[in-house]
Amino acid sequence: MITKAQIYVNTANYFMRSRLHRTDIELPLIGGGKVGSVNEQEIDDVLTQYDDDVVFVHAGLSNIKSAFDTNPYEFLLDKLDKHFKSILAPGFTPSFGSSGIYHKQYSKPEYGAFSRLFLQDSNYRTDDAIHSILVRGDYRFEEYNHNKSFGENSCWCKLEENNVLYLNIGTPWIISTQLHHIEHKMDVPYLQQTEHPGVIYHDSTSHNETIQYNHKYEYPIKWNRHKIARALRQHGRLSINDFRGLNVFFFRAGDLHQILTNKIRSDPYYLVT
Repeated sequence: MITKAQIYVNTANYFMRSRLHRTDIELPLIGGGKVGSVNEQEIDDVLTQYDDDVVFVHAGLSNIKSAFDTNPYEFLLDKLDKHFKSILAPGFTPSFGSSGIYHKQYSKPEYGAFSRLFLQDSNYRTDDAIHSILVRGDYRFEEYNHNKSFGENSCWCKLEENNVLYLNIGTPWIISTQLHHIEHKMDVPYLQQTEHPGVIYHDSTSHNETIQYNHKYEYPIKWNRHKIARALRQHGRLSINDFRGLNVFFFRAGDLHQILTNKIRSDPYYLVT
């Protein structure tokens, strides 16, 4: 009963922080408020610190536009192309759960303007009908199970194994769907497995029936992102850059898994309380 109450309190805190982020009030640990003008060289300098070939990106285009006063999508894609060989981004289509239709070319990502625009510039998309990954470059998931959204041998498992670099730019806090993968691997008690039958279209003519194995939560749940960020910082595994209100975070999929699984072993509700 206490744990369930803590989960509801954390969920309420999440929505309160979301509302505060849309105001001028500063949030602890990870800032909020207005974004000022940023020198382009500052972004080049921070990206140059990483020699990775692959990066997974979550982006807040409105904050990037405020920082650089230019087309935020084109600006960011140009920077990423110059610094990385493969760019990954979410292509999520949760509506497959009700529609049963997923088209790899035309099903628009339902979260984030960056992902919706990135669809046309990517050259690969995983077969996961709910949590697909968009790729611009040569990074592939062909040896992994696309019908299983998370857990062992899923596409997100490869990101963990390769310790892929995450970049969050213009976001109010750290964002990573890798947390779902960790919940599945650790078999947290508040997660329920789900099956979603439907049809996947690979192009204009090729299609086949599919079943996507995903999940749902037992009750309203939000991750405690500030606690997660603190844990990463305590282990020196989170880079936080604040360029006059423009947040730029770096962390790695494997590091996230290693640190948080240890926490979850001690407390199965760690991520959500």
